Amino acid sequence: MAIKLGSQTYKFDSDIRVISTGSVVGPVEGIGPLRNLYDDIVRDEDISSDSFEKVETNMLLLSYRHAMEKAALSENDIDIFIGGDLLNQIVVTAFAAREIARPYWGIYGACATFGEALQVAACAIESGIAQKAMASSSSHFSTAERQYRTPLEQGVQPSVTAQRTVTGSGCAILSKGGVGPKITAFTIGKVVDFGVKDLADMGSAMAPAAADTILTMFESTRTNFDDYDLVLTGDLATVGHAIASKLLESEGYQHSGNFSDCGILVYEHGKQHIADTGGSGAGSASSVFGAYVFPKLLNRELNKVMLVPTGALMSPVTTYQKESIPSIAHAVVFEND
Repeated sequence: MAIKLGSQTYKFDSDIRVISTGSVVGPVEGIGPLRNLYDDIVRDEDISSDSFEKVETNMLLLSYRHAMEKAALSENDIDIFIGGDLLNQIVVTAFAAREIARPYWGIYGACATFGEALQVAACAIESGIAQKAMASSSSHFSTAERQYRTPLEQGVQPSVTAQRTVTGSGCAILSKGGVGPKITAFTIGKVVDFGVKDLADMGSAMAPAAADTILTMFESTRTNFDDYDLVLTGDLATVGHAIASKLLESEGYQHSGNFSDCGILVYEHGKQHIADTGGSGAGSASSVFGAYVFPKLLNRELNKVMLVPTGALMSPVTTYQKESIPSIAHAVVFEND
């Protein structure tokens, strides 16, 4: 049974483990620093599809199949599929769920969706309604760009604070028991809004939410940066990561190089000039976790990790209405025995 610590944090006593992951990215991400770690790199972004939206669905299905194959499971072994993406009505994940044909919970947390999916999947196992659950999230540069910003054919030049939406998908299979790192605690994020309105500066919008969730986890569990091998946010990139670091330092929490961001890790800073600040998108945290974090937990290069996917909760409608960008971050702690 989960134990509540404070108002937002929960600790598990049950043996809830991540037993397998799948990660698939696009060609730009596939030449980044993690290029040798992904399960698949889609060299041609259409992968036999006639729209970018269908590409994203096929990438999600491919990551799912990799995770299933590595765990030696069949579809009937998965009790529930939980996930979401960035598109209206989370159609990418819904269409993937149509193919998978398993019980499905579609969720939306913007780029923080993977953290939310992990939390819901872990709670499903803790409650006894599932023995195995799959958590996923995905994004695609071309689908997100034309929904949230400008049509690709306009060739708009990004600003210095802009991030590139990661073309990527990732999933994790959670199990009651098994081999893999345990999920031991999680903090449900609160919506935080510091009034940022610039769609090309989402790192600044999301940083306060990330700092708030990390601070809550630290205070609720009586831990600090020294208690973790890695604290990893989802897609703050360089601008947001710097702000979050300063906010945490102002509260007395200073890291020693073990605080990073998936959006920073996914591209080669200074060489891939498509986005010098880094990546964003719901596929950022899920693909980096599957390709980079989970293997390091398995081989015990890392033994305790806090993953904090971050999300900007705006929509095209609220942007047209000149609204600010409310944000959220959800934290999940993974530990080896």
